[in-house]
Amino acid sequence: MKLVILGATGGMGLELIRRSLVHGHSVTAFVRAPQRLDEFSDRIMIKQGDLLDQKVLAQVLQGQDAVLSAFGPRVPIAKADAHLLEQFATVLTGAMKDASLRRAIIISTAFLFKDSIIPPTYLIGKLLFPTVVTDSAALEEIFQRSDLDWMIVRPPQLTDTVFTGKYRVRLGHLPRFGFKIGRADLAEYFLKAVSDKTLSRKTVGVSN
Repeated sequence: MKLVILGATGGMGLELIRRSLVHGHSVTAFVRAPQRLDEFSDRIMIKQGDLLDQKVLAQVLQGQDAVLSAFGPRVPIAKADAHLLEQFATVLTGAMKDASLRRAIIISTAFLFKDSIIPPTYLIGKLLFPTVVTDSAALEEIFQRSDLDWMIVRPPQLTDTVFTGKYRVRLGHLPRFGFKIGRADLAEYFLKAVSDKTLSRKTVGVSN
């Protein structure tokens, strides 16, 4: 598949690139700082630009098969970034429509699972990360209102553990005792899910 990876210079984005190459996909990364991807420069297409520029993003998406988004604000979140995910979702959905691209796998957060008791993700999110909860909910709502072929992945804490290929998935819920997930394993799930038509317009929880 021809995949565009957003948020490609972060920890999760780098793992999406690595796992995409393992699976033989054609990768385009759209980033502000191309030099951070020098290790992949001979294996992927790197486009430079601002993710909040809808016109440029639509040009990057033209002719692609799907978007894998690991985009998110840096923590702690600056006041200026309080609505960054909402802005990003508005731009991305618009750019996808402009480019006639329908499929997107979007990272969100397990903080939005209100029924999770162990761990109590929603309670923790509201108490400690209220801006993340509010902004992530806005991102999801924008995709849910669209007619795109989206899928939202809500992971718990991300770690840099080695790739195992072992993870648990639960549709509409966080797996029980789902405290953490390795970025490499989550990236593997993204690559598995991107071509699964049964997951169209679904929200899933994934954990180790």
